[in-house]
Amino acid sequence: MSENESRPVVVGVDGSAAARTALSWAVEDAKRRGCRVDAVSAWRPDTGMVIGTLPAELGMRMTPESAEAAQRAVLDEAVQGFEGVEIRRVLVEGDPKTVLTDASRDAELLVVGSRGAGALAEVVLGSVSSYCVHHAACPVVVLREPKPEREHELSRTAAPLTPGPLL
Repeated sequence: MSENESRPVVVGVDGSAAARTALSWAVEDAKRRGCRVDAVSAWRPDTGMVIGTLPAELGMRMTPESAEAAQRAVLDEAVQGFEGVEIRRVLVEGDPKTVLTDASRDAELLVVGSRGAGALAEVVLGSVSSYCVHHAACPVVVLREPKPEREHELSRTAAPLTPGPLL
């Protein structure tokens, strides 16, 4: 990267609500910095573990090409509607953790969403956001998945919590 070229804000995009929040935040930050956004999405050629029987016609459709096409559609849909900043779509085959940390090498900032899947899921699957915080080559911003609007409404209208019966 040349000295005159500004470094991008890199954001992980996977189609989740947390990733949409991260992308919105990254776009606003890139506008302030005057740089582009690299919306990075990773796909894997494996289709995951299938438990039980699988119809042959479904198995035939589970190809690396279809996995890549599906992730490209997720990425394309995610970046629609943003204005005022250049967004470069980056689709990479690989593990999201390493794809994002590799992209962080030339980034001003790495922005990721966190679904907050819980301790068990983090142990079994690993946390992309946690990995990025510990291994990225630039500062990292982690944004939590937004709470449902209904939950916010309930918290505003609910009676205040009390410590229990006062004796």
